Amino acid sequence: MTHTPSAAAGKTFTHRIIAIAAKPEALGAIILCAVIIAFQALSGGILLSPYNVSNVLTVLPEIGLVVIGVSILMIAGEFDLSVGSVFALTPMIAFTLADSGLPIGLTLCIAMACAVLVGFINGAITQIYRLPSFITTLGMLFVVRSLTVSVSDGFPPPFAPDAPTWLFSDFLGPVRMSMIWFFVIFAVAAIGLRRTNYGVWTYATGGQKEVAKSVGINTFRVKMTAFMLCSALAGFAGLLQVFRLRSPLPSLGEGLELQVIAAAVIGGVALTGGVGTVLGAVLGLLLLKVIENGLILIGIEANWFKFATGAIMIIAVIMHASIAKHARTAGDGT
Repeated sequence: MTHTPSAAAGKTFTHRIIAIAAKPEALGAIILCAVIIAFQALSGGILLSPYNVSNVLTVLPEIGLVVIGVSILMIAGEFDLSVGSVFALTPMIAFTLADSGLPIGLTLCIAMACAVLVGFINGAITQIYRLPSFITTLGMLFVVRSLTVSVSDGFPPPFAPDAPTWLFSDFLGPVRMSMIWFFVIFAVAAIGLRRTNYGVWTYATGGQKEVAKSVGINTFRVKMTAFMLCSALAGFAGLLQVFRLRSPLPSLGEGLELQVIAAAVIGGVALTGGVGTVLGAVLGLLLLKVIENGLILIGIEANWFKFATGAIMIIAVIMHASIAKHARTAGDGT
């Protein structure tokens, strides 16, 4: 059977559309645009007002950094449910030690070292004893949260008066410093995953671990690095939030782990590893924040936010699977 030029062109165009939609971040971007348009109309134009956009973006760097770390770890084929606890422990250590008289610069370094140590322990236990990272990090969630309360004795230490807020939370012109940190780390992570050997190794480790080993990739080292990076970004994000709030509360980050995993999945990061981008994960987070903010603006109870998050997560996974299936079919020429 012969194909007319117009039919062939139409088929090629369809294949291109499917190929674009099959990119991990594409679906998240499409849903985000649709949700913004809907809430902009329903809120009477308030959603995209400068004041409201500023409010939504205020917390983006803090949670976004955790999403970046979690998405890289998920691409490597693992999970970390302890990020919310590390988010709280890191600033708690920093400001408790500062309250005891140590220089704030030194306590920040010690606190970040503790965050990295948590990631190291998570990775080592998971790989040496071949445990599911879900179990390892779930246990670490409780351990680290308990340590946070113990370190603080249940009460937040005072915010150090000599803390370098200018470096983390003050404004540089119209932009908060935390946003600059976020964009720099986001750019490094996005480029690193796509343009460096480590990025190739990470995708290979998460997608085809045995094949990766057979070609000489040190999958143990790749996963250890991803675990430590994930915890480090969670700890740094916690510091950013405390610098903004001026209060290191023991309850910081509760429930954060599920929110960031949901954002990553909505943004196209596969639960099975080897697929996804940090851009998609951040778009997924932005989508959740827009939904949360939009529901408030149109007067719907905040309790429905969890319902919306779960529903969109399920829909996104179904749509990702469906698009991937169509992309494979189109690639086979059927």
